[in-house]
Parts: sequence; structure tokens; C-alpha cells
Amino acid sequence: MVEALVFVAASAGLAYLSRRSLRAPRSHGFYRFFAWEFIVALLLLNWKCWFQDPASWHQVISWLLLTASAVLVLHGVHLLQRVGKPSEERDDDVTLIRIEKTTTLVTVGAFKYIRHPMYTSVLCLAWGVFFKNPSGPGAALALAATIFLVVMAKVEEAECIRFFGPAYLAYMRQTKMFLPFVV
Repeated sequence: MVEALVFVAASAGLAYLSRRSLRAPRSHGFYRFFAWEFIVALLLLNWKCWFQDPASWHQVISWLLLTASAVLVLHGVHLLQRVGKPSEERDDDVTLIRIEKTTTLVTVGAFKYIRHPMYTSVLCLAWGVFFKNPSGPGAALALAATIFLVVMAKVEEAECIRFFGPAYLAYMRQTKMFLPFVV
């Protein structure tokens, strides 16, 4: 019962934060909402197992993924703020959150190798939470979050092509989407 109430409260908060994107199904934020919904459900499914059997193989994998998630999100936010120079120049797209309103294409740090370090961070988060207590329902939730993150990245790339033009297309040819040298 508590988990259901927390899910409803978290969903309400996510819906409020995503209210503009939810009215724009062609925006990447629309898909972000659903990816986070699945991650919240996954967190609520596995929270009781967070520290159980800490030396087990799945807990070790979980902590590695969660650490990678934290490192990537901190690194990505730093670069987007510092190098991407978010600006009101992009206020015409009301679905973007502040950090996404970059005016300079970021191609350094993790962005030199992958186009979406922030989404890679969220993928690591989802699968890190899954590995806290691997199960069929958990795998379904992590897979659903992954699908929405991939769609979200594709939609965001179309948005970036519209804003940055040929520079973004060249950047796409030089980088992978989520994993350096792989995907």
C-alpha cells in the first residue's frame, strides 16, 4: 500500500514537471516522463533489497552501474552548463528544461565519445536498480525504461539537428549514441 501511494505521489510530481512535454508528444520530454515512470516503479519494486547480500554478484553489478550513473550525470550536467551555455535563446521550445537549452554543441569530455551521457546515466540507473533484485517484473520495467530512453534519444537528436544543423549531423557521424565505440 505504501509503495502505491509513493508511486502516485511520484507520478504526480513527474507529471507536474513534465506538464509541457506531455502536451507535446513529439518532444523528447514526452518520452522522458514514461522512462522515469518505469524507473520509479522499479525503485519501488526493489527498494527493500537495496542492501541485502551486499557481496553477491548482482549487488556488485548494481553498485558499479549506480556509481557509473552518478559519475555520468555529474559530469554531463557540468559540461552542459559550462560548455553548452544554456540560454533563453532557446525559449521558443517550452518543452526544454533549463539545462537542455544549450546554445553551443558540447563535444568534449564524455560527449566526445557518446552523444547522450545523461541518458547513459539513466540507463545505468535503471539497470543498476534492476540488479538490486533481478526478477521478471524488474526486467520488464528496466526494458520498458530502456525503450523509452532510446526513443527519447532519437527524438532529441531530431531536435538537435533542427537547432544545430549540419554540425550535429557531423557530430553524430563521429560518436556513438550511448556506449563509446559500441552503440
